[in-house]
Amino acid sequence: MWKKLFKGLGVAVLALIAVLAFNTWRYQPVTQDVEQVELPVVDVDRLAMQLSEAIQFQTISRRRFPDGRPEDFQSFLDWVQTSFPSATKTMERELINGLTPLYRWKGTGAERPILLTAHYDVVPVQDLSGARWEHPPFGGVIADGFVWGRGAMDDKGALVAMLAAVEVLIADGFQPNRDIYFSFGHDEEIGGAEGASAVADHLAAQDIQLAWSLDEGSAVLRAIVPGLNRDIASINVAEKGYITVDIKAKGEGGHSSLPPRKTAVGELAEAVVALQEKPVPGGLTGVSKEFFDALGPDFPLLQRVLFANQWLSRPILEMALSGSPSTDAMLRTTMAPTMLEGSTKENVLPQEATATVNFRLHPRDSVEDIVNLTQERVGDELEVTLRSGFQRGASAVSRSDNDAFNGLALTFGQVFGDVIIVPGLTIAGTDTRHYSRVADDSYRINPFVMTAKDIPRLHGVNERLSLEDLERATQFYAVLLRNTAQ
Repeated sequence: MWKKLFKGLGVAVLALIAVLAFNTWRYQPVTQDVEQVELPVVDVDRLAMQLSEAIQFQTISRRRFPDGRPEDFQSFLDWVQTSFPSATKTMERELINGLTPLYRWKGTGAERPILLTAHYDVVPVQDLSGARWEHPPFGGVIADGFVWGRGAMDDKGALVAMLAAVEVLIADGFQPNRDIYFSFGHDEEIGGAEGASAVADHLAAQDIQLAWSLDEGSAVLRAIVPGLNRDIASINVAEKGYITVDIKAKGEGGHSSLPPRKTAVGELAEAVVALQEKPVPGGLTGVSKEFFDALGPDFPLLQRVLFANQWLSRPILEMALSGSPSTDAMLRTTMAPTMLEGSTKENVLPQEATATVNFRLHPRDSVEDIVNLTQERVGDELEVTLRSGFQRGASAVSRSDNDAFNGLALTFGQVFGDVIIVPGLTIAGTDTRHYSRVADDSYRINPFVMTAKDIPRLHGVNERLSLEDLERATQFYAVLLRNTAQ
C-alpha cells in the first residue's frame, strides 16, 4: 500500500512540475513590432532655454493670493504667449479664473476632442537659502546636461514640451482632424479647485465630452522595479483616493502622579498599533493585477514561475509584494498615522487624545468602506471621524483595451524603443480627478525617464530634467498627436 501511495505521490509531483514548467515556458516577455517613424528634429538648446526661463517664474502654490493675480503667475502666462508664437497664434485661448489657460487647436473633423494637460504651479522650497541645492532652486541653470530648478520635472517640463511639439507640428503643416485642448493648471499642488475643476465645469457647460485626456502621474521607469532590466512605461489608468480620519480616545484627565492603568494616550497608542499590524486587505485584483501581470514575464526565472502560476502561488506573491512600500502601495489602500495630539502639559492627563491617519484609497475601496473598517479595527470605545475638506474617493478605472491606450502604447514604442507597456495606478493625486468628469477615459504619464535617484527630487531638493528627456518628450507629444489626431 505504501509503495502505491509513494508512487502516486511521485506521479502527482511530476505532473505539478510539468504544469508549472509548461505555464512558465508559455509566459514569455512580449515584444511588439512597432512601425518606426522619423522623429521630428527639435532645437534642444532652445528647449533648454525655454524651460530655464519657465523655472525662473516663482509660481508657488498658495491657498490664498492676497493680490488676486500674483505677478509671477501673470508674467508666466504672458511669457507663454510670446515664447511659443506659432502655437499661441494658431490656437484659441480662454483664461479660466484668470490664471488657468485653456487652449483649443481646432480640428477639421467631427471626431470627439482630446485633452493634454500640465500644471505650472510648483511647491515651495523648504530650504529658503537654497544651500542644499546644487544650483539655485529658481535659477533655471543649464548645466551637466540638465535644466535645474523647482518645477523642471513637476510640471513645467511637460508644459514646455507640449507647446514645443505644437510649434513643430505647425511648422510641418500638420492640421488635426479633431479638436485638441491643452489645459495648464495654476493650482494643482493645492487641489486644483480654481484651475482644473473650473476647466472641467467650463467644458461641461458647453456639452464637450472628451474622448480621453492625458496628464502627469507616472513616467518611464528605469531600474526601479528590482529584477527588471527593461524600461517600463506605466500608463496609469486610475489614481488613488485621499481621506484623513481622526481617531479620538477619551479619559478622566487629572494629575499625572495618579494615572489610571491605561490613559487616553495609551488607548490611542494601542489603536494605532492595531491599525498598522492589520493593514487594509489588498491583493492582485483589478488594476493591480493588470500591472503585475504585464511585468511578470520579464522577471527572472523564479519570479516568473510564480507569476505564471498564480492559481497556486498568489498568496506567496502577494506576501512578497507587500514587503516593499512601493509595491505594497499598488496592492491596497495604504494607511499612515501622521499626527498625534494629547495633553498640553507633560504632567497633566489628557481628557482627549487624537491620532490623525491619512489613507490613500485603492479603486476597490470606497470612503465608507475605509471609515467603517477603521472603526472596526480600533473598537467601539474610540471615536472615528472623517475630516472635512480635501477628501476624495479613488478614480474610476479607464480602459486599457481601446484606441486611446493603444495610441499611447504605440507612441511610447516608437519614441522610447523597447519598453514594457503596462496599465498602472497613480498612488498620489493629479488634476485628472477633475478632468475625468468630462472624459471617457483618462491616462496619467509624463514621457520622462525616471530612476530611483530621481524620485526624491520631486518636491525635494535638486529637482532637474535632462536635455535628453526634454527633447524626447517634445518628440513624444508630436508623434502622439500625429498618431491620434490625423
